[in-house]
Amino acid sequence: MRRPGFVFGAATASYQIEGAAHEDGRVPSIWDTFSHTPGKTHQGDSGDVACDHYHRYAQDVALLADLGFDAYRFSIAWPRVMDADGRINERGVDFYKRLLDQLDAHGISAWATLYHWDLPQHLQDRGGWLNRDTACRFADYAEQMGRLFKGRMAGWMTLNEPYCSAYIGHTEGRHAPGLTDARYGVEAMHHLLLGHGLGTSALRANDDAPVGLVANVCQVTPASESQADLVATERAAAASNHWPLDPLFLGRYPAPLRELWPQAGAPIRDGDMAAIGVPLDFVGINYYFRQVIASDGGHGFVVQPLPGVERTQMGWEVFPDGLRDLLLEFKQRYPQLPPVYITENGMASDDAVEGGRVHDAQRARYFNSHLAAVDEAMRRGVDVRGYFAWSLMDNFEWSYGYEKRFGLVHVDYATQQRTPKDSALAFKQFLSQRRAGA
Repeated sequence: MRRPGFVFGAATASYQIEGAAHEDGRVPSIWDTFSHTPGKTHQGDSGDVACDHYHRYAQDVALLADLGFDAYRFSIAWPRVMDADGRINERGVDFYKRLLDQLDAHGISAWATLYHWDLPQHLQDRGGWLNRDTACRFADYAEQMGRLFKGRMAGWMTLNEPYCSAYIGHTEGRHAPGLTDARYGVEAMHHLLLGHGLGTSALRANDDAPVGLVANVCQVTPASESQADLVATERAAAASNHWPLDPLFLGRYPAPLRELWPQAGAPIRDGDMAAIGVPLDFVGINYYFRQVIASDGGHGFVVQPLPGVERTQMGWEVFPDGLRDLLLEFKQRYPQLPPVYITENGMASDDAVEGGRVHDAQRARYFNSHLAAVDEAMRRGVDVRGYFAWSLMDNFEWSYGYEKRFGLVHVDYATQQRTPKDSALAFKQFLSQRRAGA
């Protein structure tokens, strides 16, 4: 990781931190609707206020700088910068200009995600990602952002975790918009990826900054060497890892998906796969855990938790070797794999401030072990160029509300007091030593 130019940053997302849900012309998003629907989030929590980053962004950027990070991955809220008629909302754009000014003042590079799940509700009312036209509206949005922020971004990321938007939002229903049909998940994924391809071209027509997509992946391991479990694991890998990546780099959807969801088919039209497969400047990888997979006795699979392994507050297994192994697998599976950035990696724990400190030794160990896994992958030939910790601060964790804390910085939601955790101080020391060449 001493490669010149290697980026170390922290990451956030608009709906999870910004708040100010009804200020300066912002229009509702699907997450405003979903979080205000009874029973959809923990204790009815919403992002109405969140971390109040909309008003405290200067303080938060100063925290980034004090911790020694040289990059910040954030997302632009589509509902904040465009109105229901597709016109620019200047007040919303001005917020991001002020944020970028603060980042510039501290020498921190800006990496912007265009879509981190907060689809404008007015587009959902017309079908959302089940409507092919939403991909075109996304391209319009990308074109405008590329034009307005030309020369100000170190990198653009079109979509964050399309698997979550498609499957968790449209098949499982645990995320907005809360639909529950396998066909919807497959259709939404195709339109998301089509939007990515069209949006990538729109960005490049207006800005020279590199463009990529962010995919979440997890290591999958068979529960046994039985043929049934091996086949189930292949299907789990197809769904969890290859579903968004194969179309980008192989020009097709993974075959096991047809067995997993035989009733569902992507609504592919002529030219779609070419648009989706537009060459990328980089790919972002989000990694958190491993799953052990067993056959469900039919076409699908089940997750079979291992006893006695280390887990996080989310119940996710801590398995750093999985990140290394996935990076090596992708290098082999995708001959045209572009440079990689680890765009999210982190863990939730039940943190509390005690005597002005937050002791989160497990998180510090988590970061150390996963950074070591990335370093080993790099030594074995994977072109990794940066690492973004998730997350800069505790925030609204989607359907889990404010119960789960992923931050390097603790947030007291009643007072909005920020307290760097021990893991943040350890990261600060690591980055300081790295700059000093120790």
